[in-house]
Formats: sequence, structure tokens, C-alpha cells
Amino acid sequence: MNHLKLAGLALTLLLPLTAEAHRSWLLPTSTVIAKPGAWVSFDAAVSNDIFYTDHRPLPAGQFQVATPDGSAATLENISEGKLRTTFDLALNQEGTYRVFSASNGLTARWEENGQRKSWPPRGVTPTPEAFAKEVPKQADKLTITQSSRRVETFVTVGKPNTAVLKPTKVGLELVPITHPNDLVTGETARFSFLIDGKPAEGVKLEIVPDGQRYRDSQDMINAVTDKKGEVSIAWPKAGRYWLEASYEDDKAPKPATKRSGLYVATLEVLPQ
Repeated sequence: MNHLKLAGLALTLLLPLTAEAHRSWLLPTSTVIAKPGAWVSFDAAVSNDIFYTDHRPLPAGQFQVATPDGSAATLENISEGKLRTTFDLALNQEGTYRVFSASNGLTARWEENGQRKSWPPRGVTPTPEAFAKEVPKQADKLTITQSSRRVETFVTVGKPNTAVLKPTKVGLELVPITHPNDLVTGETARFSFLIDGKPAEGVKLEIVPDGQRYRDSQDMINAVTDKKGEVSIAWPKAGRYWLEASYEDDKAPKPATKRSGLYVATLEVLPQ
């Protein structure tokens, strides 16, 4: 089992990626590099405006790197501030890198004596043993959700490849039909979304271009996946884009009563 699949299977800390208007993102300084030997820096944060640091950082410890040959790489020069986390990545191989944070596990909500309860507590790593011990088997308004979360971006050095684009078959995932580092204005990109390895119909996408803070409107692109889990996106202009995809159904394995997935990516669209 490769390290990408292990990352998806691990019951890592399930921090909410969005809350009200807050949006999570991972922003590289560049997504296309001519040749090995360069560096890319990243900002990771949760904010009100896209790519503008005004709320809180995303923890650096939750991010991993898949290199073009499928091995893991180490993040360097990590700094976690009050509003953002920054780190650097050395690009020593030709091909496509995937920098990501992924989690998958159970969450629960219920009422007890008229008060709302939730599990796991904030800041606590969930485990199956703790779930069995701390979540009641019966309770008022008990909802158990199989939740997956993924935040990621892609960087290509020289010629792109697809080794890191293979699905882990865990949670909500993007499987590019159009390579994520081959997006240009005037061309329509095709993406496929999977939920636990199967085509996800009805995934709702919100795509917002950079510079939201300096516009009167979000200029949001909305789209929904078809029966094959596929969607087409036409890019109105060059620049960096924030993409969020969300999915929910009632096909979760027991003891969950529903299944939800949240996926976030930063993409760069270049002019022709």
C-alpha cells in the first residue's frame, strides 16, 4: 500500500475546513517549473477572502508531499504564524508533485438533556476505540457521519506525469482528466470526482478566482458532476483559482448514517 493510500486511511485530526465564510487553502508560489533544482514556497491558511490571510493558519504537520516517483518528500523551513503557515519544498525530480492534507474518520452529533454534543472534541485525534467508548449507541438526534477532508495543490517540474494523480479510493477525490498543471484559458478542463473509489454524481463545485478581496462580487463558477462523476470547467481568465467540492449521501458503512466529503484545491490557469 503506497503512502497516498495510507494518508487517506489514517484517522487523522478532523478539523473543520470551512466554517461559515471561512475557506481553507494551500497556495504555492508557482505551479509550473522549467527544470529540477528549484524551490517552491507555500502558504496554508483559513480565511474569509480567498488567498488573503485574515483568520488562522492551517497546521503544517497535517501536510504531506508525494513526489513524481511516488516517494514522500520533506517540507522545509516551516513557520506557523498567527494567520498563516509557510513552508518550502525542494523540487529535485522532473514530473508532478502533489502537496496535500487528507483525513478520514467518524464524527458524531447528538443531544443530551437538551444540550448539543459532538465527537471528537476539538483538538483530539479520533480513534475507533474512543468512538466506541464515548459516543452513545442511542441518543436524541444522533447523527454519525463518515467524513473525509482533503486540501491540496499540484506542482510540475519539466514534463508532467500522472503517478501522484492515482486515486486512493478513500473519501472524496479529484481524478484529473485534464492534467491540473495544464490549464489554459480558451480550453475546457475535464475533471472526475470519486467517493470511496466510485464515480460521485452530484458533487457541487464552487470555483473562485484570485483577487476576491478587490472585487464587488466573487465571480464564482458553479458546477455539478454528471452520472460519471465528471465535470467540465471553462476558465474565463488566467490566474489562480480556489476550487471547493462537496458531497453527501446516505451510503456510509455502519455505524455511520451518512457520508460526506469535502475537497479543496488551488489551481493555476495560464494564458495561451
